[in-house]
Amino acid sequence: MLNLATLLRESAKKNPGKAALVIGESSISYGELDAFASRFGGGLAKLGIAPGKHVALLLPNVPHFTIAYFGVQYAGAAVVPLNVLLTADEIAYHLEDSDAVAIIAWEGFLEQAQAAFNRVEACKHLIVAKADRADVQAPDGAHNMTALIGGSEPITDLTNRMPDDTAVILYTSGTTGHPKGAELTQFNMFFNALYAQRFLMYMTEETTALATLPLFHSFGQTCIQNAVLAAGGTVVLLPRFDPKSALDLMQAHKVNLFAGVPTMYFALLNYPEASSYDLDLEICISGGSAMPVEVMSAFDEKYGVNILEGYGLSETSPVASFNVLDRPKKAGSIGMPIWGVEFKLVDDDDKTVTAANTPGEVCIKGHNVMKGYYKKPEANEETFKGGWFHSGDIATRDEEGYYFIVDRKKDMIIRGGYNVYPREIEEVLYGHPAVAEAAVIGVPHESHGEEVKAVLALKAGQSTSADEIIAYCKEKLAAYKYPRVVEIIDALPKGPTGKILKRELK
Repeated sequence: MLNLATLLRESAKKNPGKAALVIGESSISYGELDAFASRFGGGLAKLGIAPGKHVALLLPNVPHFTIAYFGVQYAGAAVVPLNVLLTADEIAYHLEDSDAVAIIAWEGFLEQAQAAFNRVEACKHLIVAKADRADVQAPDGAHNMTALIGGSEPITDLTNRMPDDTAVILYTSGTTGHPKGAELTQFNMFFNALYAQRFLMYMTEETTALATLPLFHSFGQTCIQNAVLAAGGTVVLLPRFDPKSALDLMQAHKVNLFAGVPTMYFALLNYPEASSYDLDLEICISGGSAMPVEVMSAFDEKYGVNILEGYGLSETSPVASFNVLDRPKKAGSIGMPIWGVEFKLVDDDDKTVTAANTPGEVCIKGHNVMKGYYKKPEANEETFKGGWFHSGDIATRDEEGYYFIVDRKKDMIIRGGYNVYPREIEEVLYGHPAVAEAAVIGVPHESHGEEVKAVLALKAGQSTSADEIIAYCKEKLAAYKYPRVVEIIDALPKGPTGKILKRELK
């Protein structure tokens, strides 16, 4: 038997009075969290939600997410975490595609959740999670999550699940076509969390982590929620990232572990009052998108830490490779594959690239790889060519076996027959003293096929011009690489994790 809820239950047995979750001025102990989750699992069972069914969550970083997440596991069902920014149309698509029989929605997203729920006949239950506000009532026919927990008997014996049973269905961002649901197994999620806890970040009961990465996203879910709870540490919840709130919480709760995406590190680094805080940071990890070397170096120096950059995808649970504490870090590298995971690079003909420092698509094999996209046999056939998961990311491998992401395969620009990798140009742009954020995209061109375009946001109080940026890049890049088109805007569009959305720029 293997059930993801074991991560929570074992820590609750060991130290029931320890604070598991902190939000605002309140905290929930391990004993309370496990009791709420087991009762919620009992409530789901009472509604007829049987093992193997799918339950959608539309919840931000609040205790209700963690309670629902593990409650679904207690019931033997699979969790379908949804991006809280989805529209009613998008929620309906996810409910239909995942065959979800219930959706648990936060009060702030109830309008779009109910509109979607009403359109999907197979989704039988709408459960409303709310912060005990009298002015927010569950719609007729819906269930109140708190009442369901209070009126249900706990599940005392964890529902029997097998290693290959689906634990979580994570939907990809859908940059091409509709999003696809990556089916992650009990073993995928269990082992990835334990690896992150024990061998990547050496978490213990003394670990206090800030959870500002969305828990509905694989990075925050595995590396913060699941891994910290497995260690018996404390998770400090921040529903919406901003540098002041993050720094306030890190100082107040003596946070020693922070995981973020590059834009979060940049915001913390450049917050005007940052130097007035006394922080206890020991371990920082970065993922989600490539960390600019300039930002990493400046953050490490300012806060006396050693940011470890890694790589993974929803389809890999997500951790696939990382720089680790007991090996030298290489700035700009995603490190080496984690234990039990293999990488290889392939060319456009799917032939293995053996030469060092030669770009190829990253292909992955190991215990972390999903069992497939839910109900997408054609996509699975393409994605698992030759028995390897094809990531769509382009990387190089140096002589020592360290990998360096060059770019997304679909983001690569072909200018006049030459391959141009935006990441390389973005690194140069981040070195410019006026540039705060940078994204490089390809735009149509009559004779070259595509032209290189840079979209920038500037640091407060700084100024520059398109011509100056072009001249700056021209000095540092080959003639076919430097951007001929530069646009300066107030801020680049970002997704819920803070990742820059190039598809919106395009």
